[in-house]
Amino acid sequence: MNYDTIVVGGGLVGAAVAHGLGKLGEKVLVLDEGDVAFRASRGNFGLVWVQSKGEGMPEYARWSRHSADVWPDFSEELHEQTGVDTAYHKAGGVHLCLSEEAWERQSALIKRMHNVHGSDYGAVMIKRDELKKMLPGIGPEVVGASWSPHDGHASPLYLLRALHESITRFGGAYRNEARVENIEKDGSGYRVTTAAGSFKGAKVVLAAGLGNRKLGPLVGLEVPVLPQKGQILVTERTEMKFSMPTVFIRQTDEGSFLLGDSHEDAGFDLTSRTGIMADIATRAIRSFPFLKDLRLVRSWAALRVMSPDGFPIYQQSESHPGVFSVNCHSGVTLAGAHACTLAPMIARGRLGEPMSAFSTERLNVQAH
Repeated sequence: MNYDTIVVGGGLVGAAVAHGLGKLGEKVLVLDEGDVAFRASRGNFGLVWVQSKGEGMPEYARWSRHSADVWPDFSEELHEQTGVDTAYHKAGGVHLCLSEEAWERQSALIKRMHNVHGSDYGAVMIKRDELKKMLPGIGPEVVGASWSPHDGHASPLYLLRALHESITRFGGAYRNEARVENIEKDGSGYRVTTAAGSFKGAKVVLAAGLGNRKLGPLVGLEVPVLPQKGQILVTERTEMKFSMPTVFIRQTDEGSFLLGDSHEDAGFDLTSRTGIMADIATRAIRSFPFLKDLRLVRSWAALRVMSPDGFPIYQQSESHPGVFSVNCHSGVTLAGAHACTLAPMIARGRLGEPMSAFSTERLNVQAH
């Protein structure tokens, strides 16, 4: 069988693109390596975040905001199509400041972002007394926070389930344990060889996360992505305290609190480190002292997909027309934009001008 597009990678990035292509009527095949993959999707914290995205790259700030703007309709449509609720809430989000120094740093960041994006940027600084009304239970060390009405959160696992369900409902196919071994031209399209067989498609999208680094050269693309480890702690379920997420603490619909936001350059090591876990727990308790009474029931480490400058990489191959590479560490935040805006570009066979800022050319310029 020939496909319009073969998407390599069944995580949040690949699934969102495949969903968007299927919605447009394309015959899509998703090739997934399976649970042996370094799947960032299953370790994602679940934020749909805008306020701190894009300093130094205004295009990324605007792309994140665009995705947050389409997320409400995107989530509702997925629910209607699949019956799966992504647990998306757009209650705004806060970045807590646990010292006056942290307050000053965050204030300076918000001011710089306003200077670039104007009043529409939306984030503001909120002092402790006002913040207490928004987030009951904050600790005595919390000086204040930045708040944005554009931020929110969702369940990465339910989102991934909904996207996979939608792919098959639109007539697409999903193959598990199909690690890609080779991609070569085949007539007017491409033959993708995997451990599960060979498949032919008119277009190919590389959305295999850290695996794109090895796959890119097969089709004339440089994909300089690197792993960055993050760890997350999960508490037992408790009564709902608040629906508004912070950048390192959020409560799920099930009542558990997720605690996270660590950053380690540890290669492909997925070991959970007790020192990092202790730091995460300590910061959480300083922010919300009531968390000390909850038991920790689970923890994990996962790998972010990072470019050298931390911004997404979107590119199409000059030597292999119809082949695209999609790379980012914000698979939840950007799912709306990937499905609703990027996928139509790929369906047309050409990335639009706004995507030119996200090519690897920017990295080559920086290197010189």
